[in-house]
Amino acid sequence: MSESPFAPDPAPPSGKAGITRKARLGVLIIVQLIMAGELVVLIGNGRWMHVFLVIALMGVILAPMVLHRLRAIAIPSEIHVVIVLFGFASLFLGEIRDYYERIWWWDLALHSSAGLLLGMLGFLVVYMLNEDERVDLHMQPSFVALFAFMFSVGSGGLWEIFEFSMDQIFGLTMQKPMLGDPSGLTDTMWDMIVNAIGAAIISLAGWRYMRREHKSYVDSWARRFVERNPQLFERTRKRAGDVSSR
Repeated sequence: MSESPFAPDPAPPSGKAGITRKARLGVLIIVQLIMAGELVVLIGNGRWMHVFLVIALMGVILAPMVLHRLRAIAIPSEIHVVIVLFGFASLFLGEIRDYYERIWWWDLALHSSAGLLLGMLGFLVVYMLNEDERVDLHMQPSFVALFAFMFSVGSGGLWEIFEFSMDQIFGLTMQKPMLGDPSGLTDTMWDMIVNAIGAAIISLAGWRYMRREHKSYVDSWARRFVERNPQLFERTRKRAGDVSSR
């Protein structure tokens, strides 16, 4: 019987774990200080919509740490840092600091990155359930890759709906004029295209990874997520136990 990638293995050295936690804390402190300074400026200028966005973003960035403190869910430090930096680059630098207007490729770069990140998230979720021997779920690599791709593309579509809603309701310009098209339609379509390209790249990489059965950071992140959040798998383990006892 092959060894599960989620089989317990020796805990990582405390020094390595400590460095990872300190790096995450350092990133969070720097990002929050920058946004706190900008928040003061925005309040002084009376830009209340941006004030709301900054406060909401600061809360979202801290949410994983709060959930961890409440023992609700624990997210690996590397994933948390990636999420924080992406949110900071897209919402704070992009919307509030107008990087979308200042740097023409900023929007395309972030949507490409979003396709990769969302594809990785979708792949990680299904891979985690598929490979954990405690969970009664087994899917072929091609289906896992397809799910990751569709998850990323679907999430990108929901984001475009969010941008359209914010523009219509609050008068923002999240959908930018592009290539001579003032309506924002060209911007939306290119966002979805590069998002799909990023999703396809990460899905193909995930499919090749599962076919070759190589180990990488995916195993480490998935294993640690399962080990730190056993409450999320209680129902599945009980169901698997009931089926095996019949």
